[in-house]
Amino acid sequence: MAEIRNFTLNFGPQHPAAHGVLRLVLEMDGEVIQKADPHVGLLHRGTEKLAESKPFNQSIGYMDRLDYVSMMCNEHAYVMAIEKLLGITPPLRAQYIRVMFDEITRILNHLMWLGAHGLDIGAMTVFLYAFREREDLMDCYEAVSGTRMHATYYRPGGVYRDLPDSMPRYQASKWRTQKDVDRLNENRSGTMLDFIQDFTERFPACVDEYETLLTDNRIWKQRTVNIGVVTPERALQLGFSGPMIRGSGIAWDLRKKQPYDVYDRMDFDIPVGVNGDCYDRYLVRVEEMRQSNRIVRQCVDWLKQNPGPVMTSDHKISAPKREEMKDDMESLIHHFKLFTEGYCVPEGEAYAAVEAPKGEFGIYLVSDGANKPYRLKCRAPGFPHLASLEEMTKGHLLADVVAVIGTQDIVFGEIDR
Repeated sequence: MAEIRNFTLNFGPQHPAAHGVLRLVLEMDGEVIQKADPHVGLLHRGTEKLAESKPFNQSIGYMDRLDYVSMMCNEHAYVMAIEKLLGITPPLRAQYIRVMFDEITRILNHLMWLGAHGLDIGAMTVFLYAFREREDLMDCYEAVSGTRMHATYYRPGGVYRDLPDSMPRYQASKWRTQKDVDRLNENRSGTMLDFIQDFTERFPACVDEYETLLTDNRIWKQRTVNIGVVTPERALQLGFSGPMIRGSGIAWDLRKKQPYDVYDRMDFDIPVGVNGDCYDRYLVRVEEMRQSNRIVRQCVDWLKQNPGPVMTSDHKISAPKREEMKDDMESLIHHFKLFTEGYCVPEGEAYAAVEAPKGEFGIYLVSDGANKPYRLKCRAPGFPHLASLEEMTKGHLLADVVAVIGTQDIVFGEIDR
């Protein structure tokens, strides 16, 4: 009986190798990919239409749920677009806090990517190592916003509140002895900034551990070197951004080219690749974690020396203080009107983009003068990356599809939005 070589294979949806809701229809010649057709439409968040039916301030939380591994970066683009239309500038301390949390979010995203990418290709230990550091940073999210993922912390005009004076501490239990608790709480005795400063001091050694496991690992290089090569010219034509375009050798980074908030005050480098393959994109993201760590440390040093307001004093868009509401009925009414009806934004249109961990995340906002957007459009970095999947996998083996999906760092919340 003749061997069947040409066939169609349904790949996914599954997790983590196909990132939950990605379905690929692969046309195969034996083990070799001839065509890869990504099927989008298994998540349907409807974020852009939902945002058009709600007041501006009620859609901040929807942004967290787009790329749900880069939460505060998504919020940043949205509130920046509103600030452009309102013509307001947040206080300097709020800008430093935003930049610090953008970079904490970048490290969180890259740790998740590194752990999942390693697991996809067969390296399990790095997944456990990466999540060890993620826990500390998720604790920072929780301490500042009350939740570990969908923070809703940024606001037009600043941030929700200033950084807390203490960090949550572990408690003894029947599963954890007092000795273990004391060890875990060693770096939690000071303020949140002290905790983050301690993290920045020990994180470079953690990145060294990841690199010891992977960078010169023979199997890792066999799975990533010369896989999914994209030339610089083609990366530009495909609309790549973030580590995908920098991995191809183009030093494009909005934090340097179109700086926002206080990025123009930060000292950091832009890592770029040489060959544009999966291995180069791995090296770029690992170095980005080191550079983000540098930026976080600079923000910590400044914030420790410079107290101040973290929200604009414009009461049209900022809520009154709780003490005011206790004695002043007008402040109480303003509080309720602000959170139920919101505020009207002048007519016009604005585009605001941030250098999110996956690339350029932008919000195009159109206002007709009402208290909700007339139109909202997200520029998700993962969408053009996914569109290149067939080109990046054609001629490769089936096992290489997983490596390419991993190197694209796809999260479907921002793609099927």
